[in-house]
Amino acid sequence: MRTYTDLSITAARIVDVAESLIQRQGLNGFSYNNIARAVGIRKPSVHHHFSTKADLVHVVTQRYVDRFISQLERLDHSHAAPKDKLLSYAQLFQDTSQSARLCLCGMLGAESESLPNPIREHLQTFFNANLLWLTATLAMAWPRRAGSAQGTALLLLSSLEGAMIVGRTLLVNDAPMQAANALFDQLDS
Repeated sequence: MRTYTDLSITAARIVDVAESLIQRQGLNGFSYNNIARAVGIRKPSVHHHFSTKADLVHVVTQRYVDRFISQLERLDHSHAAPKDKLLSYAQLFQDTSQSARLCLCGMLGAESESLPNPIREHLQTFFNANLLWLTATLAMAWPRRAGSAQGTALLLLSSLEGAMIVGRTLLVNDAPMQAANALFDQLDS
């Protein structure tokens, strides 16, 4: 299977459009016709680059996961204080939400049972990397609660993913940050 690192300019644009469509409408909410129109090419050209939707979604998820993991590494390098790292982490979800999108892996996670194994593996990599990073960062931010950091990591990640959905439905623009700040306030008390 191909990777996102060897894409032509047109293939990269197809991946960009597919990612946006999945984040806004879900896996079944778009077709190759939608992509062709958005990119300004014909549908057979989309098939030339990605013969199946599964091939396309494989590359989309691979790139998304790698980029997100890189963002976690940047957070580690750009913030000394663990609580600042966590606020910036929540801001990643907030920024996605404010662009009228949902987390790609959260969106696809709801359909994971019906996805091919390579895509499911990308989703598992995403969630495992997030939980490991959150567990370590939460343990540093609240050392006296280090024993519950793993459960708190799951709670925070679930809250952010869910807040994006609830915020989108209720038109609450800052739902991810509200959820994160409420949890951080609880941890501080």
